[in-house]
Amino acid sequence: MLITETYHDVSTSDGGKMRIFLYHPQIPNYPHARFPGVVVFSEIYQVTGPVARFARQIAGQGYICAAPSSWHEFEGPVPLEYDGPGTEKGNRYKIEKTVSSYDEDQRLSVDLLLSLKTCTGMVGATGMCLGGHLAFRAGFDERVKAAVCYFATDIHSSTLGLHKSDNSLERVRNKEMRAELAMIFGKLDNHVPPTGRDLIRSTLHSSGATFSFYEFAWAQHAFIRDELSKGRYDPGVTKICFEVLLELFGRRLRSELGKEVREEGGEKGLVC
Repeated sequence: MLITETYHDVSTSDGGKMRIFLYHPQIPNYPHARFPGVVVFSEIYQVTGPVARFARQIAGQGYICAAPSSWHEFEGPVPLEYDGPGTEKGNRYKIEKTVSSYDEDQRLSVDLLLSLKTCTGMVGATGMCLGGHLAFRAGFDERVKAAVCYFATDIHSSTLGLHKSDNSLERVRNKEMRAELAMIFGKLDNHVPPTGRDLIRSTLHSSGATFSFYEFAWAQHAFIRDELSKGRYDPGVTKICFEVLLELFGRRLRSELGKEVREEGGEKGLVC
């Protein structure tokens, strides 16, 4: 499927602008075709080449992708470099930005998708590293029906945001998760250790959230990043994970499911 690329600069509550990159599918001769939307959250380097290619892949399957620039409070939308200074900046911004600002970015991104006449009104979220955590938090928004979270950092340690005020697991315990989740990790991830993955999985399970949990034996952190991944890029596992994404988004964003009706005592958490 063909795609077009544009961007929107939207106003934020601090008076600044956030750039949201838009990747839109196109079908020749059908200018009024409508598609579900997906918010694509980036890692700490903003919308880099790998993130843009990831968004294009999803858009090419018939989803309007909106990729927000996370560090609009600190600098412009230009991505940070995959080097020492870029990593230092991204890690610093990650804990200087407030959790409420992260959540506002998510809401504004969903608002933009829903404002488009070409959006069906069904919205999902995905992202890698920091973006995996932000996609997870997007699941608290009732408008977001599905989220695919790749190696989501800081959920287990509650260390995201200014003063380490992240409350993601607390909100899960409070049964605020609305989206169906697909959680994806490598078992060799040095950012989210086994105990952290176990905590995330058990908290989701205890809360009654609807989720699938995937851990790939030889995969490391950031294994879907196809550029400057420090030898961690795994194309084979990345392909499998993309099929997971397509299955979840296809089922939750394209199907007319009607009102959810659960059988009493039925299993809700799906663990692989």
